[in-house]
Amino acid sequence: MGAMTGLVLGPLLRWVGERGATVWVETAEPCEVTVLGRTERTFAVHGHHYALIDVEGLEPGSTTPYEVHLDGRRVWPEAGSEFPTSVIRTVDPERAPSVAFGSCRIAPAATATHGVDALSAYAHALKDGAEPPTVLLMIGDQVYADGTGERMQAFIRGRRDITEEPGAEIADFEEYTELYRLAWATDPAVRWLFSTVSVRSVFDDHDVRDDWNTSYAWRKEITALPWWRDRIVGGLGAYWLYQHLGNLSPDERRADVLLAEVRAAGDGGAALDTFAERADREPETARWSFRFDLGRTRVVVVDSRAARLLTAERRAMLDDAEHAWFDAQLTGDVDQLLIASSLPFLLPPVIHYAEAWNEPVAARGERGFGEKLRRFADLEHWAAFRLSFDAVARAVLEVAQGARGNAPRSIAFLGGDIHYSYLARAKGGLPIFQIVCSPFRNPLTGVMKWANQLASVRLLNGPARLFARTTGVRRPPFTWHLTDGPWFNNAIATVTPNTVTWQTPNSPTSLRVLHSAALRDD
Repeated sequence: MGAMTGLVLGPLLRWVGERGATVWVETAEPCEVTVLGRTERTFAVHGHHYALIDVEGLEPGSTTPYEVHLDGRRVWPEAGSEFPTSVIRTVDPERAPSVAFGSCRIAPAATATHGVDALSAYAHALKDGAEPPTVLLMIGDQVYADGTGERMQAFIRGRRDITEEPGAEIADFEEYTELYRLAWATDPAVRWLFSTVSVRSVFDDHDVRDDWNTSYAWRKEITALPWWRDRIVGGLGAYWLYQHLGNLSPDERRADVLLAEVRAAGDGGAALDTFAERADREPETARWSFRFDLGRTRVVVVDSRAARLLTAERRAMLDDAEHAWFDAQLTGDVDQLLIASSLPFLLPPVIHYAEAWNEPVAARGERGFGEKLRRFADLEHWAAFRLSFDAVARAVLEVAQGARGNAPRSIAFLGGDIHYSYLARAKGGLPIFQIVCSPFRNPLTGVMKWANQLASVRLLNGPARLFARTTGVRRPPFTWHLTDGPWFNNAIATVTPNTVTWQTPNSPTSLRVLHSAALRDD
């Protein structure tokens, strides 16, 4: 039986270093998976089968074609594919890296609306000879657990009564596995892209549910719902398998106690469920954030969703342990520091001050106007966690001024979530930028598009700052303004040490440059 097993999802090229790489797969049955002479036995979670194959002994800056064999039978590349053989491109420490990124993708398998998929068009561009990035960062809303389409809902109806809560939303781990399959395996272009470009990722709210962890009051309400436990356990467990494990280096995974426990079990579902439930209840017990270096570029990816500290007494974007880890990563002695957070750190100033104003207003009552406005308008970004914002802003300012080692030539926050793109820059000649690219496929329309366009008008920055002072909001450690954008296209951005370029689909199989901007003055 195992000899005839096939791929359910993958291969996904995940962690890639200077001399090695990790290939992730999900298979239909237990089997041995071989990539470039390295073989791993699958492990099971709730009846599903997975493997991570660590390829070693490659040369820095090399390009190596690979195949995937299950029990000795080749299953990748697929026969008749229009796409080239998948390759592993190792990191070249002497070459300036490029980081492609974006967020917010409702897959075509979910709905035919929302325009052309930027990831699919990007795959076709690479197939036709475009320069591949060193890494692709997907920073939030890789799947929409709260906005399923017809194919996902048909799957749900085959399992339970969709008229009962949580209705058409994802209910548990089993439904998450199908959600990932529909998002990543149904478009041959995206499937090939993920097999040949190193992918790292971090979640945002829709990977679990809209407004996830927006406030203490929200958590009190959601945890009282009878279906929520299975949803959050399934969501975090699936995230650990489908996204988080591939972010880690082989050494980090070898030290992972949970992975060892899951692999040792006949089926690791119970162990993963226990971990996921604890991770939601006690965020300090799990770290989803990670860091990696690409030559002289450091990339820090911070979890701004699950790591929140939300109690009746305290409110912070990151719990104390997570903040200490994050702060320790913010150092100089690199040419470029990239800080990826699903939520933009530097919002258009009008929105920043609106969220900062709302935070103390919402604190006045769990069912009051401020809390209702927070949820309705999604006022829950870094600006709405003012103490956390100020602490990170001060740390980044120290890096930029050379107080934490030699100052990088550029420091850039990478963000998504808000369904439009822009570039902002710190004032005073500081080399601090905010680059936002969103969405891959889910454009903002209607009143919300109009409101965000209005909020980007620079003349409104001063009045917004004065309005925020009515609730005691102080001036932040540094100020900034939008220099480019906003744009409301489906898009993907590419960052190098010198520039950022946004591309938007010109057709289902091609991209055009939307905008390009310098990240250095020289």
